[in-house]
Amino acid sequence: MDTRSYSGNVLRWLAGTAAVSLTTFILVGLRANSTTAGMVFLVLVVWSASQTGVRLSLYTAALCALSFDFFFLPPYHTFLLEGAQQWVEMLAFAASCVVVSRVAERARRQARQAEQRRADVERLYALSQEMMLYEDAQRLLHDLPQRIDRIFALNGVVLYVSDQGRFYTSTAEAPASVQAGLLSLPQALNPISIAAEGYFGMPLMLGLRQVGAWAWRPDALSREAAAAISAQVAIAVARSIAIEASARIEAAREGERLRTALIDSLTHELRTPLTSIRAAATTLTQQDEGLDQAGRRDLATVIDEEAARLDLLIGDAVEMAEIDANVVQVHPIPQRPRAILDHAVEESRAALAAHRVTITAEGSNELAWFDPHLIGRVLRHLLENAAKYTPPGTRITLSTRRAGDRLEFCVEDNGTGIDALELPLIFEKFYRGKRGSISGKGSGMGLAIARAILIAHGGGIEASSVPGKGASFRFWVPLAEKEPERAR
Repeated sequence: MDTRSYSGNVLRWLAGTAAVSLTTFILVGLRANSTTAGMVFLVLVVWSASQTGVRLSLYTAALCALSFDFFFLPPYHTFLLEGAQQWVEMLAFAASCVVVSRVAERARRQARQAEQRRADVERLYALSQEMMLYEDAQRLLHDLPQRIDRIFALNGVVLYVSDQGRFYTSTAEAPASVQAGLLSLPQALNPISIAAEGYFGMPLMLGLRQVGAWAWRPDALSREAAAAISAQVAIAVARSIAIEASARIEAAREGERLRTALIDSLTHELRTPLTSIRAAATTLTQQDEGLDQAGRRDLATVIDEEAARLDLLIGDAVEMAEIDANVVQVHPIPQRPRAILDHAVEESRAALAAHRVTITAEGSNELAWFDPHLIGRVLRHLLENAAKYTPPGTRITLSTRRAGDRLEFCVEDNGTGIDALELPLIFEKFYRGKRGSISGKGSGMGLAIARAILIAHGGGIEASSVPGKGASFRFWVPLAEKEPERAR
């Protein structure tokens, strides 16, 4: 017992003694009879029992009985009783004091329990309201121990989820003994002391299945409150498990859908160039005698172009497979941004032959760390798209600049632009837009590959367009002045 608690108990006992003494002095001064004195002393005992504990009320009752006997029952000023009537009065008074003390103490305890239950209900309601605000079930499990700790004024909460095999705690880390205790906690709803650190634990039951366990300290929760918290937390854990399982099922379903779409798209896209190659080859082999040199050259050109298109489709499919398998590796090296623009234009020379290309670079002599192979692939995708979907003779502008902590690149054209309804969809896999679907150009994977490459690089990409005035693709990567850590 600390000093403050001890001092408070002493003061209460002294106050009880003083109250009995003052009441006795007043009754003696008023020359009250035994009946009046007994009723006043009984009221004092009732008041004491309703305000203090049973021990102090019994002490007050004993003092009142002694004062009643000494001052108001003959022979006066002695503790002797001269007749049967006085004995009956004294015993009746003492019994009344004891009974009243116990009844008042029981009523006081019930009122205290009712107040505690009311406070527990309010706290449980507050906990349920805060739990409903979470849309991310995994985040809820992470924050739940801190929420319980704060709402119920505890000093440590540990949550264990069986399906995940993980511990969540409101403190820095749960003690090893508490973790071991939660792992072996039996399926019982009574709080069980599980460690020397002062924790009490209870399993999380969902029906007849135990989904986890939780522990708290100090032992400030009633059994009913602990059971109610366990029920709410068990529901939250079950919800998290259900959402996680649903997400896995949805991911598997989406993966299957994408695989099916990939196979369908590749089947359709591969069949077109193969048909052209086969038709040209059949003509060359079966009708060779009826063809002149120009005809043979035209058929050879068809075979070459369609073979190149087939190679491009296979390359896109391989790139998409690498991205889906999460095997894209970023290898940054010091580069001058202007050099990567020049290199991308040189590699796309055939596609850009009918267009005018302009390059602008701010700080072209300053080195930056990025992966030139990945950024080159993105630039080639964007340049070939710009050349493919803009009329011959139009201008294509490449630019780069430093913007804060980012190195930005931009590819702009002054063609017909992109429809506003299509802008949010152009980075999705296999989406080719109206013009691509009509012309049959492209596999619909180029922009999706570019976005995935930039995400792997820690950057991003966005598109804007004004119909009739052209489109702009702006992408960026983190600007590093020195060698960054190797990132996947």
